[in-house]
Amino acid sequence: METPLVINDFLARAEVAYGDRVAVIDEADQPAPSLGDLTWTEFAERSRGHAAWLDYLGVPVGGRVAIISQNSARMLLSFFGVCGSGRVLVPINFRLVEEEIAYIVEHSGAEVLLVDPELVDHVTGIGHPRVVVLGDDDDLVYGLGRTPEPWTRDEAATATINYTSGTTARPKGVQLTHRNLWINAVTFSLHLGVSDRDIYLHTLPLFHVNGWGVPFGLTGMGGSHIVLRKVDGAEILRRIDEHGVTLLCGAPAVISMILEAAAEWEGPIPGRDRVRVVVAGAPPPTTVIEAVEMTLGWEFIQIYGLTETSPLLTMNRRRAEYDDLTPNERARLLGRAGTPSLGTALDVSPDGEVLARSSTVLEAYWDNHAATEEALEGGWFHTGDGGTISADGYLSITDRKKDVIITGGENVSSIEVEDALLHHPAIREVAVIGIPDEQWGELVTALVVTDGSAVSAEEIVAFSRQHLAGYKIPRKVLFRDELARTATGKLQKAKLREPFWSGSDRQVH
Repeated sequence: METPLVINDFLARAEVAYGDRVAVIDEADQPAPSLGDLTWTEFAERSRGHAAWLDYLGVPVGGRVAIISQNSARMLLSFFGVCGSGRVLVPINFRLVEEEIAYIVEHSGAEVLLVDPELVDHVTGIGHPRVVVLGDDDDLVYGLGRTPEPWTRDEAATATINYTSGTTARPKGVQLTHRNLWINAVTFSLHLGVSDRDIYLHTLPLFHVNGWGVPFGLTGMGGSHIVLRKVDGAEILRRIDEHGVTLLCGAPAVISMILEAAAEWEGPIPGRDRVRVVVAGAPPPTTVIEAVEMTLGWEFIQIYGLTETSPLLTMNRRRAEYDDLTPNERARLLGRAGTPSLGTALDVSPDGEVLARSSTVLEAYWDNHAATEEALEGGWFHTGDGGTISADGYLSITDRKKDVIITGGENVSSIEVEDALLHHPAIREVAVIGIPDEQWGELVTALVVTDGSAVSAEEIVAFSRQHLAGYKIPRKVLFRDELARTATGKLQKAKLREPFWSGSDRQVH
């Protein structure tokens, strides 16, 4: 017998096995009324009410519903109410500016846009689709006691479209199917050892590849979700202490915030010998990995993946063979991306690009056949990252072949930033690169050739702020007389990056 794998399998099990258990503790301090503590029975009823509301609006199976929100119980509900009824959820990065949001809404063809009250000003110019402010009418949008129209389960159906910065000035919509997300969630949970005793703190934004899929797996195992709206190191420690948190995920910058807060924390660090922290985006410095173990007393786990792979491709966590090593020796081994996750095959192309095969690899790029063909050429997903695989099977990322900068866990398309800056009348040429930074991983840096005007770095930053989300704005603007180019006129970004990465054995940080 074969049954389709769909997202609501996770919620169905939680409702049956753990119905009376507290499922979600919503953020208390938020502009919308907090939903408070929800049991799995209440959470499941509200997700069905959400699906019934979409029936009422006439959103068809396959219709797109966009959401732009900080972490919240309502956003978590939408993953199950929207995807679980055969519609497609489009989670949007809440840090984007209105111009960027409008493009995603239009490109995805979303019929409904759910928006956090704090972000309403970001969508005032978006006249279509129907805009609904979260919390304005919960009885209608997430009402209890309503039964949605049945959906014929289809694991090949698109569940989410997640937009990612890449090698073009416009983001690409990554189509992830129910099967993609189901297998990612189960595999991730198996590698992490997720159980009904886990309490998960949402330090990772849910728009980031659907919270990396961990919320789905945790739900299926009956764990509890603690919603954190905005990341703050001291607040993370406080909630770990208050709720007995065992698991969290985040970018290296989040770890830096926690370590800074720990230096000021009075008393024992919460979660010692209990918390597992999963990090991705870029490997943090060895000193940071060592501090997680020695200062916090937490287990450091690193993963590697992309939006296009749902995201899990590799995992690196402490193993028995590491027990007798020094903390520094362990940290160095944990700095690698890891070994392939269950069901994943990795290879490196002749020119050094990391290739992957997995059931978690995207179905396609939304409305972009050419990009899909290029990414999946030869039956492998082309990651755009340069890397090596050691004799013991561990992947290390050494370079980025795509024009992508990862800063604070966010992907930034250097071409997109260049495109925005070239609209400034004083800029004749520009190259945007990532340079190493201890806190953010990489800093977005603009190398600028002007037309001779006396424009300042501050003016260029202010100009970019009008067109780009905050995390995409160059943190450094350096003026140059000329930029290194090939004979055909193409920017030689490897040569431009070289002075900043001198002495490093890799071009990522």
